[in-house]
Amino acid sequence: MPDMCPRCGLPKELCVCDILDREATKRIKVYKAKAKFRKYVTIVEGLTGDELERTAKQLKTKLACGGTYKKGVIELQGDHIDSVKSELLILGFPESSIDVI
Repeated sequence: MPDMCPRCGLPKELCVCDILDREATKRIKVYKAKAKFRKYVTIVEGLTGDELERTAKQLKTKLACGGTYKKGVIELQGDHIDSVKSELLILGFPESSIDVI
């Protein structure tokens, strides 16, 4: 018998919990801030839990930059505002929930 998802009760291959979580995300804010030595960091707020870790890892890989995630915030080294929005769309987040400031 295949593994079952504990949330939706469907087999893991047919599980839609991940997609539903992305659609139910409140708001995702993307903005840049100045860090030490006049360097910029791109900040992504609004993700929680396991989704935060997975998204941070995928963004760092796709954008070829360093970064971290903690306390519900993803920090990426460099100015990647436009690229982050397009990558979030590719990852399945709805465009209406992404705010670029």
